[in-house]
Amino acid sequence: MANPFLVAKTIDTNVDVSILPKLANRHGLITGATGTGKTVSLQVLAEGFSRMGVPTFMADVKGDLTGLSQAGGGNQRVIDRVAQLKLTGFTNESFPVTCWDVFGEQGHPLRATVAEMGPLLLSRILNLNETQSGVLTAVFKIADDKGLLLLDLKDLRALLVHAGENAKEYQLKYGNISGASIGAIQRGILTLESQGGEKFFGEPALNLEDLMQTVDGKGVVNILAADKLLANPRIYATFLLWLLSELFESLPEVGDPEKPKLAFFFDEAHLLFSEAPPELRSRIEQVVRLVRSKGVGVYFVTQNPLDVPDVVLGQLGNRIQHALRAYTPRDAEAVKTAAMTFRPNPKIDTEKAITELATGEALVSFLDEKGRPNPVERAWVIPPSSRIGPVGADERKRVMESSLVNGIYDKTVDRESAYEKLIGRVDSKMPNAPDESGKAASSDATTPPGATPNAESAAEEPGFFSKAGSVLGGIFSDDTPARGPRGGAARTRQGAGEAMMKSAARAIGSEVGRRVIRGVLGSILGGRR
Repeated sequence: MANPFLVAKTIDTNVDVSILPKLANRHGLITGATGTGKTVSLQVLAEGFSRMGVPTFMADVKGDLTGLSQAGGGNQRVIDRVAQLKLTGFTNESFPVTCWDVFGEQGHPLRATVAEMGPLLLSRILNLNETQSGVLTAVFKIADDKGLLLLDLKDLRALLVHAGENAKEYQLKYGNISGASIGAIQRGILTLESQGGEKFFGEPALNLEDLMQTVDGKGVVNILAADKLLANPRIYATFLLWLLSELFESLPEVGDPEKPKLAFFFDEAHLLFSEAPPELRSRIEQVVRLVRSKGVGVYFVTQNPLDVPDVVLGQLGNRIQHALRAYTPRDAEAVKTAAMTFRPNPKIDTEKAITELATGEALVSFLDEKGRPNPVERAWVIPPSSRIGPVGADERKRVMESSLVNGIYDKTVDRESAYEKLIGRVDSKMPNAPDESGKAASSDATTPPGATPNAESAAEEPGFFSKAGSVLGGIFSDDTPARGPRGGAARTRQGAGEAMMKSAARAIGSEVGRRVIRGVLGSILGGRR
């Protein structure tokens, strides 16, 4: 059984405030104004989880958390805090870190396929209205029924053009697919691409097992570079929500394990709920409520406890509250709300203490052995053993080179999917259609005059290619598999057969699998029709 790990300590009463590993998957909350110590608290929690062999995932919105990969030392404030709290046995140490970056600049690329993202989350990224979201859902359903893989954005764009070209044929089965909605979705994709969004989607897609590894008994700390990603808050929040929903959908039920399988930190948590439509918000609440039984503890980090809906707030049993400043009526309400959520301690005026806390000091309450909140304590968060602050460029490079996933995700794999199938079918039907070299193809490949096209090809009319050509780029045909760190084939996670189960997962897999992914956050079976 894993031992509790120390997070904070009082000075006057010498009380150790520790998290019980068995209850660490009951979720948590770290709140406080800017500059009050939230990042250091997050770092201390990540160290504690890593020591007991629990991997963690966190988004680094300020670039400060990569210091976890380096041993601390030479920081006078840390030395003073260790002496102040009389921490015996305190040592400086480093932790295994994997750096991730959606843009592939400050870490290993982290990608998803379009099919994995699903129409509900993709609608939020593209900022679609209800009607446009309904059309996107219909397009995903067409892909499901036709067995077309949606891996990257060019697949989606090809399918949108195809759906628009054949809207009348699809109308009775899938509903009205208007050209205006198709155009709006295409414009949303163009906007996403202008922000580098084409790097979000493709293969090799993330293998969740690569987030849940240990090195020499320590859990790997997965750090997503999010300073650039945060420039578009909607994309940032939706991408992390997708990752959380993937964990929920993929991991088996374990109940209450002796320690979590993974601790997931959601920084800038208010962005998750900001402007989220009611349907999406209810599903977020559902995932947070149920993912605990999969062994995943979710820790929200935000400035104000009012940023988190009450339904979610009630699920967060482990809490660290740093100082809040009551400068406005809303701030005063936040202070009162925060004070009311703690189990009272007769020795502490909680509401007053929240406005008096110094940097690094916090009101802390974790769950006891019976799952009840302990009385709140006013305590000092212990200093981290790793470096406080970011690593340099050379240090980051060494961290990436020594990573367990080095070489696995760095090269994009582009295999046959919806784009190639749709364009290929049309190419074979068109007289003198240009091949990849730009030369006219032989007329022998065309349909003989008077011949009746088969049922499968009837949906694609000759005008499709000419119209698609103005929207879609050229065909990419680099199918060379990426190489692993030791020369082996990279784990793309999706071979020819496995793709139908995972990439199109949720698309053409079993009915049970479809109900999980699309019923929770994918929205085809559980969303708009």
